[in-house]
Amino acid sequence: MDALRKIVGLTLLGFLSLTTLHAQENRPVLDIQLSNYTYPFPVDSLLLPNNQGKDLYMYYMDIKPKQNPNGEAVLLLHGKNFNGAYWKTTVDALTDAGYRVIVPDQIGFGKSSKPAQYQFTFQQLAMNTDALLSHVQLSEIHVLGHSMGGMLATRYALMYPEKVKKLILENPIGLEDWKLYAPYQPIDKNYASELKADYASTKKYQMEFYYDNQWKAAYDEWVYLLTGWVNHPDYPRVAWNNAQTSDMIFTQPVLYEFEHLSVPTLLVIGTRDRTAIGKDRVADPKVRAKMGQYQELGKETQKKIPGAALVELENVGHLPHIEAFERFMPPVLEFLKKEMN
Repeated sequence: MDALRKIVGLTLLGFLSLTTLHAQENRPVLDIQLSNYTYPFPVDSLLLPNNQGKDLYMYYMDIKPKQNPNGEAVLLLHGKNFNGAYWKTTVDALTDAGYRVIVPDQIGFGKSSKPAQYQFTFQQLAMNTDALLSHVQLSEIHVLGHSMGGMLATRYALMYPEKVKKLILENPIGLEDWKLYAPYQPIDKNYASELKADYASTKKYQMEFYYDNQWKAAYDEWVYLLTGWVNHPDYPRVAWNNAQTSDMIFTQPVLYEFEHLSVPTLLVIGTRDRTAIGKDRVADPKVRAKMGQYQELGKETQKKIPGAALVELENVGHLPHIEAFERFMPPVLEFLKKEMN
């Protein structure tokens, strides 16, 4: 009977996946600026002139508080496989609580410019972000970064500590140095892999590493935003930027500098997360199994960051603000409101 249930379950999962795939195929092909995709809030752009010799545009959302503004602002930094659109529920909760919220798409992501030649570093992205904050006239801000955005948020706080009131890291990557375990993959090979990306392969990756095979239909939107442009003639430019940023993440760990953070910091960790860049290239299964163990990495990271607080969300994966919003948001709001010595 158990075997029969398993077969029926797998058959149903396959049917639902096929149905979803067909539904995704019927959606419009996205252009590489996502000009035919509507974000949840109005979008503005900032010209970054002569940025590595190019005039680039950084797109962002600037959302005012709905009521009783408290005079404070929160910067939301997206992950590698995402853009600003996936922050909608977080923005709604923050603006309900009186915060102004700034949500950029980093260069190379979402609606922002996709330069054909660009040296991606977390320092450069932090400088771009600081230019945006100057543009919107914010000299102090709370920073919340998810996944790759956690690495960027850390770099920003290290470079501009006087501007960061509080730092929140939601399942940040880079909590371990993957270079010590996984062989390096050149950008050209990353690029070849990105060119092969499609809805099915991307969903498979996210299902395994982000959600521990616990998929919900709502997650399909984020796969569509990541793969809806693979059939666009300009997609190779996106694939090249993706390959470059993968290299940036792999080669520029921030964990060795956590001890230098001087701002109040909160770690929000979904303990079921198993994200680890390069894990699939590790030959030894015992080493591979030890990578991306967030139930341990969260505690280890808390010890490295002076005075850091840690909130662990049991049975939650890589995206707490998507998978378990009702458990993610209360500790975030509590930390933002907390008076610091």
